[in-house]
Amino acid sequence: MVSAASKPHSGLIRFFRRALMGGAVLVAASVTAGLFSIAAATPAAADFRLCNRTQSRVGVAIGYKEGDGWATEGWWNVSANSCETLLRGDLVARFYYLYAVDYDQGGEWSGKAFMCTRDKEFTIRGVEDCLARGFDRTGFLEVDTKEQKGWTVQLTESNQSAARVTSGTTPAASPMPVPTPAPALRGRSQ
Repeated sequence: MVSAASKPHSGLIRFFRRALMGGAVLVAASVTAGLFSIAAATPAAADFRLCNRTQSRVGVAIGYKEGDGWATEGWWNVSANSCETLLRGDLVARFYYLYAVDYDQGGEWSGKAFMCTRDKEFTIRGVEDCLARGFDRTGFLEVDTKEQKGWTVQLTESNQSAARVTSGTTPAASPMPVPTPAPALRGRSQ
């Protein structure tokens, strides 16, 4: 057995332990203050967000270009009069696709760009042969982000089933069919 006196640097270790125990609160406060100042200096991330401006809960699915293919993801459950970030970070494509369903009042926000979905939480690679692969074939709205780094979609009762998607006050382009993509090269499989 090795005694504490024979361990190299044991005196330094005891000194730092006492210093840390006594100053742990000060160190934690300093680190926390440092993180807040860093966060304040960092510009906000440009995300793809959805704001539900209805009195109902909505379920949301999104479609996007991923490499050489397409992917769909869902479901985000967005409470009445609240917002949710669907994709974090700078947007990398001009067009994204959106489908939403009103859980409480019925109705949907849909379009003519058909992509794959399912009833449970999902990430699906590819938009071809949805039914043959065991998925639902669902019509998504096309959202033209005009190559902005961030975009917010506003869902309202007045634009439900009317295919009007906005960021601020600028309406998006009409829904368009999604081109047939090549298979995705990366990502989680279903």
